[in-house]
Amino acid sequence: MSGKPFAHVIGDPIAQSKSPLIHGFWLEKLGIDALYTVQRVPEGGLGAYIDRVSQDPDWRGTNVTMPLKHEALERADVAHSTARRIGASNTLVPGGASTSAQIGAFNTDAEGFLEPLREELSKKHYFRMARILGTGGAARAIITALCDKGFTLVLAGRNPDKARAMLDELAPEGDHHAIALGHFAQPTNFDFDDREGCLDLIVNASPLGMHGQPPLVFDWSHAPPGSIVYDIVTSPLDTGFLESARAAGFTTLDGLNMLIGQAAAAFEKFFGQPAPREHDAELRERLRA
Repeated sequence: MSGKPFAHVIGDPIAQSKSPLIHGFWLEKLGIDALYTVQRVPEGGLGAYIDRVSQDPDWRGTNVTMPLKHEALERADVAHSTARRIGASNTLVPGGASTSAQIGAFNTDAEGFLEPLREELSKKHYFRMARILGTGGAARAIITALCDKGFTLVLAGRNPDKARAMLDELAPEGDHHAIALGHFAQPTNFDFDDREGCLDLIVNASPLGMHGQPPLVFDWSHAPPGSIVYDIVTSPLDTGFLESARAAGFTTLDGLNMLIGQAAAAFEKFFGQPAPREHDAELRERLRA
């Protein structure tokens, strides 16, 4: 027994996680006497972890990172519809069903991704299109989120067949397109029509551009005028992709938007209060330090 409410973030590797800083910051601001810590849980260890924490009345929930997100969905007693559609869970909470001994699975990635787009999405558009770069786990949440908001999707991956299969699984309705990632690295002379009244997104949902990874090569001739460019990478925060997008005159969103947004959705499930988002500027400074 911990003696006070607690939550964890688990995965392997996990030491680099920014979640303890984010949740700890909010707990401090709200004066909640609770703990949020890192627990390394390797692949194959989720069952033992759940057996242990589910017996502790102070356990409030767990954020789940790779490589455990798919197993977390399978291990839960009840899964929220969004988690089932995405095929993965990043948030486990006790009391997900009729008794507190049962575990509920959620996925807050889709909600977190959409958060900085809420104002724009509240407007009416006669056409919405998103070019999504990458076919990993994060892309699954982003495809699901944008499909629900009426976007036509172009999904680019190293393997176009994988991209096509993901679209067929996650967004079977609509005229969506799969393409090779390298297509966007080469210039195009495509003449975009008047984009007035349209909403265009360019989303890096891949690890390209992250520390230790190759850069993401994207030729901005593929971006319609007025596009919003969104990179979910958080290390570095200001990626080369975002720098080149700004130089080309596009509005940009960095990876802290999704990171903080998905954490806020989980925080309320864990601790029963909304995250104090009025302190976002201060939180961003701490995360940048």
